[in-house]
Amino acid sequence: MNKNKKIFHFQHLKKKWSDKHKEIEKQIVKKHGHLIASLIPKQQIIGGVLLAAVPFMQMAPQTVQAQINNLSRQETPKITPQNLVLKISELLPKEVRPLIPGEEKVITDYLSEVFKIKVFPELEGIRLNRSYGLIGQEQHLKRYFGDSTDQHFDNEKERESYSLQGIAPGLGAWGYFAKSKDEMTENEKLREKYYIAVPTFLAPGFNENVGRYGLFFKYRKMLVVNPENGKAIVTDIADAGPAEWTDKHLGGSPEVMGYLERVDGAQKGPVLYFFIDDSNDTIPLGPISL
Repeated sequence: MNKNKKIFHFQHLKKKWSDKHKEIEKQIVKKHGHLIASLIPKQQIIGGVLLAAVPFMQMAPQTVQAQINNLSRQETPKITPQNLVLKISELLPKEVRPLIPGEEKVITDYLSEVFKIKVFPELEGIRLNRSYGLIGQEQHLKRYFGDSTDQHFDNEKERESYSLQGIAPGLGAWGYFAKSKDEMTENEKLREKYYIAVPTFLAPGFNENVGRYGLFFKYRKMLVVNPENGKAIVTDIADAGPAEWTDKHLGGSPEVMGYLERVDGAQKGPVLYFFIDDSNDTIPLGPISL
């Protein structure tokens, strides 16, 4: 290769690299311009547009990314229950009704981000008849043969708070939670403690797929959120109901209702409820904090 060809080749590579560098700069400014602006002097910003040759662009890529990440963390304020209530109120309709797909999408995206767990109105092609409705008080369920209010609670405080609701005469949708009191695991105990009842029989396609739907709904985890106080709890489906004539759309155990503060005189109130994608069973049942 002669000298002229070498020069031409060098200039070609230089131009190619320069164009690539400018394109990267444009992408960084487009994505992180509001953060970059806080890193450079105001005189280097003209009409809201960053100068291409500012010292920021001369930083090492690792330094740029580190500063952007640091500013991003600083920019994200801690979500409070009050923030959550305000945001959800902007997303929900005024009346308690079934949500349309677009409403469900923005709400589940927001809840997934806030609580750091993935929630969906539909999983595996299965959904309930609604995801926003009135929750009502349910009784305790028998966890094993011979379970009673005398044995149902772990301590006196729980007994005082939740014994008056009593234990339902029948079993939950899946029968007993455990084979016996001695064999009952902590997970089986929590399944009853934080259970909800949903009208599985009203799910679209239920009558044509009873067996498949039954397997899907059995102890399926759901996030239940009180939109009026921001409280949220991870629950599991352990019973079917309530009936349509009750004017309630789902039911909660005494412990679920107590935590959500849905225990006013009416014993019911609006909640959001969505499936949790937890195929590896890593998300614990019970109250979840922001």
